[in-house]
Amino acid sequence: MNRYFLGTPASGAWQWKDAYEAVEVAQILYLRHLGIRILSQQPQVVVQQLEELTAFCPTHTRRSEESVNLQQFSTPLPLAYLVAKAGFIQATDLVLEPSAGTGLLAQMAKLHSASLMLNELAPDRSKILRRLFPGTPLFSVNAEQINDYLVGKTQPSVVLMNPPFSASPKINSRNPDATKSHINSALQRLADGGRLVTITANWFSPNNPIWRETFVRWHSEARVLMSVGVNGKVYSKHGTTIDTRITVIDKVPADNPGNIPCIPETLDLPELLALIEQLPQRSSWERSEIKATAKAKVVQLPKRIIVAQPETVFSLPDDVVVLEYEVIEWTASEGLKDTLYETYRPQRIRIKDALPHPSLLCESAALALVSPPAPTYKPHLPQNILTQGLLSEAQLESVIYAGQAHCEFLSGSYIVDDSWDNVTVAANSSENAVKFRRGWFLGDGTGAGKGRQCAGIILDNWCQERRKAIWVSKSSALIEDARRDWCALGGTERDIIDLSNIKLGDPIPFTQGILFCTYSTLRSQKNGKSRLKQIVEWAGKDFEGAIAFDECHSMGNAMAQEGKLGMVAASQQGIVGLRLQNALPSARVIYVSATGATKVSNLSYANRLGLWQTGDFPFTSREDFVESIEGGGIAAMEVVARDLKALGLYLVTSVRKKTIAF
Repeated sequence: MNRYFLGTPASGAWQWKDAYEAVEVAQILYLRHLGIRILSQQPQVVVQQLEELTAFCPTHTRRSEESVNLQQFSTPLPLAYLVAKAGFIQATDLVLEPSAGTGLLAQMAKLHSASLMLNELAPDRSKILRRLFPGTPLFSVNAEQINDYLVGKTQPSVVLMNPPFSASPKINSRNPDATKSHINSALQRLADGGRLVTITANWFSPNNPIWRETFVRWHSEARVLMSVGVNGKVYSKHGTTIDTRITVIDKVPADNPGNIPCIPETLDLPELLALIEQLPQRSSWERSEIKATAKAKVVQLPKRIIVAQPETVFSLPDDVVVLEYEVIEWTASEGLKDTLYETYRPQRIRIKDALPHPSLLCESAALALVSPPAPTYKPHLPQNILTQGLLSEAQLESVIYAGQAHCEFLSGSYIVDDSWDNVTVAANSSENAVKFRRGWFLGDGTGAGKGRQCAGIILDNWCQERRKAIWVSKSSALIEDARRDWCALGGTERDIIDLSNIKLGDPIPFTQGILFCTYSTLRSQKNGKSRLKQIVEWAGKDFEGAIAFDECHSMGNAMAQEGKLGMVAASQQGIVGLRLQNALPSARVIYVSATGATKVSNLSYANRLGLWQTGDFPFTSREDFVESIEGGGIAAMEVVARDLKALGLYLVTSVRKKTIAF
């Protein structure tokens, strides 16, 4: 791990949780290497081999905050084998794992050639599952309501589960009802005649008076075949020795509702295997119906990115229209009050039938005194964006002004060297001279929908046949937010390409799509190969699509500066951000940050705004700009923000928060 991440966990280069999960992925890959051979052996031999394999793995002695809060204890391989064996899985089954983790239980079901349907709430583990089980339906919801989230009549014939014992999302305290909620929802989703096998804490037992009524209620509608304790040493490699329990339930009417079989003792794995081998065979169920339903569901569910499939699919409506709006006059005296903030509405445009923003927006009084210029650019958007209110009036204003800025180029011509680091002024007639397209800055605060506005700007370009875009953000988990915002406007999840799923140095095999990567991924390089070069080669030197720098303050300090203890080197993220802009001069750049105009160093990467060297502002270089504005303090930054807004290059709103006085 130290070699791969070029650092130690103490320096923050990686977490021990990452290492443990990497080992679990390695176990899954080893199971795939063994394939069907492992199932052809005697069960006692299989259990022994899996115990020996587990013994080679490191003990989970360091747990992350997320692991503790979500009670992430993966299923040990020997126990996963026994749970799958208790399910009597067949190739015709559709197996649901509501809390899939890293996929150890799912892989055991996969060895039986069964179809899978997975759910995992944690973003990092969902990413692992997408890589390990490409094309498999994968949800990211709270499994306590899995029955409500799964649409249609898709019903698994087998449920294998290892839910959190007493933890629920967004509940800080211990929630002892969590186990019951998980099992109850999964049991409702299970097909009639199907089987549910679950691992729980040992205290969740029919013999426990607290939970006796729960089991009696289940047993009146289904049949509890077995409830047996498992010795805690099974989990010793996972950092705990807590006793657990396996419960097996068939969704068929119970013969004797009052008699619930329960073994209070905790057993070792060989004893547990002997009990499982005595379980009755699965009850009959309508295989054709479930199989057909499963097949239909696999087709209908959102598809994940699979590198082996180079083509993306875009399903926006065909009725793309040119967005019409009315330009209005504006004067500073209209509606201004003696307050710090003013209620916000687009100052220069009115869009017929556009809905107001769902939250009340406001703007600082200083910026409210300045009006952006009257725009002339008209976006191309699907008609339902307006008719269904998918973008509010304020969000549509951002799409308009971004397009307006992108229609212009910065003054002057420049030569960019092969490293994309050095940019020098050149004559317009010089060979290889390029012009840089003007960029635009979105500074909205939380709740204004910056991601939705980015998606809207990309959508405008997409509807004009610019079918490649680049979306850079600070965290890999934010790809789910990008997918959410893009799909909300009519796109599909497959349009978002996760760069981390493509090997460094390999050509990106997609002919169109929105390439998502993080700033840390963008700056990574190894053995002469770099992510930046990989992206530029995919985009092409004549790339005119959008580049959205989300949370662009992550590129702050893009130039060396004088600090309290001497010179502070430029940040690598800032440098690589500048290189990407230099490499693709015709790209339509969008800077997105709620804190972009708070520090002058947070603008040193924004070379597409024309703040220096272009004649729009009185600064001859980036260094001159930073030095001059730093001397003027926050007041100078406020002047820059107002000037940018007056040029139509900057919009910033915030959601007005209501306060109640007692």
